[in-house]
Amino acid sequence: MNTLFLMVDEMAWWAVGSASSLGAKTPNIDALAARGMVFDAAYTPSPICVPARAAIATGRDVHETGYWSSAEPYDGAVPSWGHRLREGGVEVVSIGKLHYRDERDDSGFDRQIQPLHVHEGKGWLLGLVRRPVPRYDATAGLAEELGAGWTGYTRYDLGVTEAACAWLAEPERAQRPWAAFVSYLSPHYPLIAPEEFLSLYDPADYARPAEPVPDHPILREIAGFFAHDRHFTDDTRGLAHAAYRALCSFVDAEVGKVLAALEASGQADDTLVIFTSDHGDMMGEKGFWTKSVMYDSATRVPLIVAGPGVAPGRRADPVSLIDIAPTIAGAMGQSSKGFSGRSLLAAPEPGRSVLSEYHDGGCSVGMTMLRWQAPDGTQWKFVHYAEGHPPQLFDLTADPGETTDLATARPDIRAEAEARLTAIMDPEAINARAHADQARKMAEQGGRAAILGIPQWNFTKVADS
Repeated sequence: MNTLFLMVDEMAWWAVGSASSLGAKTPNIDALAARGMVFDAAYTPSPICVPARAAIATGRDVHETGYWSSAEPYDGAVPSWGHRLREGGVEVVSIGKLHYRDERDDSGFDRQIQPLHVHEGKGWLLGLVRRPVPRYDATAGLAEELGAGWTGYTRYDLGVTEAACAWLAEPERAQRPWAAFVSYLSPHYPLIAPEEFLSLYDPADYARPAEPVPDHPILREIAGFFAHDRHFTDDTRGLAHAAYRALCSFVDAEVGKVLAALEASGQADDTLVIFTSDHGDMMGEKGFWTKSVMYDSATRVPLIVAGPGVAPGRRADPVSLIDIAPTIAGAMGQSSKGFSGRSLLAAPEPGRSVLSEYHDGGCSVGMTMLRWQAPDGTQWKFVHYAEGHPPQLFDLTADPGETTDLATARPDIRAEAEARLTAIMDPEAINARAHADQARKMAEQGGRAAILGIPQWNFTKVADS
């Protein structure tokens, strides 16, 4: 058994064509879904790149490891699924984006090909400055960088595909089991897409007015920090949506090339394929762009598992991306001990709760989302905001758009949610610990004033981006 783990960046669950009428044209991902198991309620452990990727690597939730924010990247200190496989004699390679601390850290790979790590090994230091939330003036770029063309991001992704296809074609692949993590930047902004793909979409189909931010103190705080929407017009929102879908179609084509290379290598019948995204993108929904909130467009992601022994179908029970680590380990004959997730190949666990956490920039308190499926099939979501801020509760079965907060109307479900959450973690203690850790790290970087003096940026740069 081999494993090909394909990850894209910032693809919301609805962006896959076979998942939603709102989706992009993604024929290759759709074909993988048709022959695999599709998880319709898959959630990221954190709706922002760096902590999400640390949690995916370690198979443990954010509060368990302390990789809290975009300035606290994975450094290999907590064992990863790669370490586990490598100990068992499996060849483990990464090709593409990792967003860990540094290539010199042992993060569980025998080899890193074209790795992209956090900026200067430090990441987005502004993510440490949370109380009080500062000004963030780098938000205009999202609305300004729109349309047709090539960026460093899309060129980088072409290189990832080329390297992955070449690696799969090497004759030594057949000599021992292997696991390859192939990771793309698209459809992460800038929202500039090759004309070949942008021409598939009419921006006029997606033009829309601004949506109001929900009346909640922390959500208003986040929207005030990540103030992207104020820079858009109805028409540029349409172009942004078209470009986002075009980038999804672009990366779908790259994924298709890698899957074709796997077939050409003769190893497809012996390879477990996993496809997902690290988190989603709000794309203007409820006044938010990018991620950093607990609504489904930011936290719910596509997740497909296909290959030997995987029966095609769909599952509605909530799962987490921390489940990928034990899935890979178990499928390749290695122990899953030490991972907090559970194998996606195992039978569903009735009533299971999964988490997503946010302890990053733009938000002065920790946010924790809890998702579970009730015995009657109702899909519930609960969001805890630390330090006494009002929670949110949504019945996603009746209200998939998350428009009606039931935290007051359904005290019985709220009480159940709070009990479920505190059985897993103490959110107030976790909030305090995250702030304390970040205060220490901020001091190491010269303090609040020093960090605020660093030129601001809104995504990790690569050449020509």
